[in-house]
Amino acid sequence: MKKSLLLWVGLILLFALEILRVYFIMPFPGSQRHDTVGFAYFLDRNIVWLRIVGLALVVWPLLHYLRSGRVGLKIVLVLLLLLYGGVFYMFNFRFLADKMFYQPKVKQFAMDSTDKQRLVIGVAIQGAAKSYPIEIIGYHHQVKDTLGGQPILVTYCTVCRTGRVYSPIIQGRYAAFRLVGMDHFNAMFEDEETHSWWQQATGKAITGPLKGQQLAEVASAQMTLASWQALHPNSLTMQPDPNFVRKYDSLKGYDEGIINSSLEKRDSGSWNFKSWVIGVNAGEEVRPTTGTIWSGTA
Repeated sequence: MKKSLLLWVGLILLFALEILRVYFIMPFPGSQRHDTVGFAYFLDRNIVWLRIVGLALVVWPLLHYLRSGRVGLKIVLVLLLLLYGGVFYMFNFRFLADKMFYQPKVKQFAMDSTDKQRLVIGVAIQGAAKSYPIEIIGYHHQVKDTLGGQPILVTYCTVCRTGRVYSPIIQGRYAAFRLVGMDHFNAMFEDEETHSWWQQATGKAITGPLKGQQLAEVASAQMTLASWQALHPNSLTMQPDPNFVRKYDSLKGYDEGIINSSLEKRDSGSWNFKSWVIGVNAGEEVRPTTGTIWSGTA
């Protein structure tokens, strides 16, 4: 095979690997419209070996042309290598979900009486109650906590406006999760032991060794802080982590759906892509109501 063909095939492979591994699990144009999570998972789990293949194709012809190629070709190759370094950095250290959204460093709770019209996710277990303001957990995407002696995982996806609370116990063992990206505009988490990917809205593993398994859901409610405190007067409320004040500021207006973001704002008309609706589940029939409605039910 010609050295030039090996070089270009290897370079295209290296660039494609770095970009597609992240493209399919982040909200880039067109990336969330198709069932590509299986392919994205394959790339993620095999990225090291695939990079080695790409490098193996590139090294020999690259060294040849850098030694004996024309000056113009050498400049082009050096620029391509620099470009690949930039792509590698951006798609491995900037565009990955867990490099953009971090877990709280300081978790504080208090009897909160400020801004009672904030939307919160409320959880009550064994007589203990806590609420988690959406404009806080919306940035973190998940908050690990303990309530009523039980570990809980409070999750929220700002893109699809879904809040769910789960037990982080898998097969009898506590599991830590990291935000890995999204699938069909819904956040995905990866457990650190099996590296399976879990859908935030359903708590189901959608790819990986535990595919098909389900996290146990913990009952929760989404409503205003005032409504939650009326039900649970002694509830504690999660306070902002001072390390992420600017990140929280970026979500101001999220509760009202007026945030300046095409991903996170809501549609004001009924039946649009990001309208708020009430869903009714009766037996095997599931149906959303007409109109743009938000409900404070779990």
